[in-house]
Amino acid sequence: MTAQRCGWCSSDPLYMSYHDQEWGKPEHDEARLFEMLCLEGQQAGLSWITVLKKREAYRQHFFQYPVAQIAQLTDEQLEYKLNDTSLIRHIGKLKAIRDNAIAWQKLKSQGHNMSQWLWETVQQQTIRNDVADYRQAPAQTEHSLQLSKRLKKNGFKFVGPTTCYAFMQAVGMVNDHENHCDFR
Repeated sequence: MTAQRCGWCSSDPLYMSYHDQEWGKPEHDEARLFEMLCLEGQQAGLSWITVLKKREAYRQHFFQYPVAQIAQLTDEQLEYKLNDTSLIRHIGKLKAIRDNAIAWQKLKSQGHNMSQWLWETVQQQTIRNDVADYRQAPAQTEHSLQLSKRLKKNGFKFVGPTTCYAFMQAVGMVNDHENHCDFR
């Protein structure tokens, strides 16, 4: 018997694996949270499958390193990365990864546990939504607007409320699996 999945999940094996094993599952590991926040920002104006197909390249270029090391990337190093077609070649998005690492490090230096800081948005527990059909899931909410404002206030880039809501869904702050989905 074939598993029932959310309507947005195509038959692409990469997408199915992401849906089944990651999306909507609570994530508290700081390195993974940082990666997902930055990847969601890379998606702006693109489809998520485009980012998923490039995720391994982003890991090689950025996310295999500690956030502190990503924060030290120079403009020249980032501009050099524009030559790699396995990345989304948008200098603003690449600089946002470095700038987000700087902002992340600043909050850490102020004593914040970043997992707890991010999860404060939902009072440290997953919001489960009643979603009959993927078209019912919102693009943004008051929670994502709040997170967006907090992140921007602290120097993060490419973190608008829609991006923040996608991040919240991805890391399980929000569970928007459709009611019929076997992975709910």
